[in-house]
Amino acid sequence: MTVTDTTILEGVLRRDRMIVGAALVGVIAIAWIWIVIGAGTGMSTVGMTRRSGMPGMTGMMMEPAAWTLAYAAVMFVMWWVMMAAMMLPGAAPILLLFARVNRAEKAGNRPFVGTGIFAAGYLAAWGGFSMLTTGLQWGLEQLGLLSSMMMTTSYWLGGAILIAAGVWQLTPVKAVCLRHCRSPLSFLTQSWRHGRLGAFSMGLEHGTYCLGCCWFLMGLLFFGGIMNLFWIAGLAGFILLEKTIPMGHWLGRVAGIALAAWGAVMLASAMGSS
Repeated sequence: MTVTDTTILEGVLRRDRMIVGAALVGVIAIAWIWIVIGAGTGMSTVGMTRRSGMPGMTGMMMEPAAWTLAYAAVMFVMWWVMMAAMMLPGAAPILLLFARVNRAEKAGNRPFVGTGIFAAGYLAAWGGFSMLTTGLQWGLEQLGLLSSMMMTTSYWLGGAILIAAGVWQLTPVKAVCLRHCRSPLSFLTQSWRHGRLGAFSMGLEHGTYCLGCCWFLMGLLFFGGIMNLFWIAGLAGFILLEKTIPMGHWLGRVAGIALAAWGAVMLASAMGSS
């Protein structure tokens, strides 16, 4: 390869990164805006955050929402868009790397098309998770365990959620999933598949690893408030740090111990007051 060819290739790669990066920033920005304005719930996240209190403070059974197919669809979209807003920033390294590798595989073609398909597979994994959380939200509301502010009304449930999330942070399965999320080059090297179907399946596989890494952390939204902007932003920031900074693995372990201890204190308080 001549110097001219190298210069052209570097320019092409830089353009590809700009296209993928701009698209990624645009999708993330739209997702966050949608969350802030209420994600179709009829009340802004800012308003719900202001009105929400600490879990368990009401100590009463709340009137469940009128769940219809339309309302369930709104809740599903809310969860899915929220997952995109929270998870795509941490997926940016592998998306940019995928675009670069795909360019080398398909010189002259549009690698950002394959990258979009990879991202669609990644988000499909979180779409499946969003269906489960929507069903779980429905069940908890019917039992009176979620308030109208979409947060748990029970110290017992809140403590159990904290302990479960904390313990999961310390499990070997969590460590394996986090290692895959933190090593995008290794994942692409070992799991590369050709074609658009291959790109989608790779995105789905990587999304499944990220799901295994973070699903209990997402469960904390039932504790702090599904539409509590502070909890959403805080969890998104923590997940990004856990996946990207050099000490992210240890950060996750420290957080796991802290969450488990917090949950134990809540359960002890619940037993003391019963």
